[in-house]
Amino acid sequence: MSDGKAPTHDRKMLEALVCPQTNSSLSYDADAQELVSKSARLAFPIRGGIPIMLIDEARKLD
Repeated sequence: MSDGKAPTHDRKMLEALVCPQTNSSLSYDADAQELVSKSARLAFPIRGGIPIMLIDEARKLD
């Protein structure tokens, strides 16, 4: 039954993902719906509950 909330993410799945550029760990930004690679200075979007782990789709961090 849908309660209108955004999709939840499987924490273990998110912890298993690594940056495709540096193979470093990612941090989850719930407000921005992104996975952030501090080492690569990239933020990967999560769309419809699915992490988009493509470098071309990532937002560059300042």
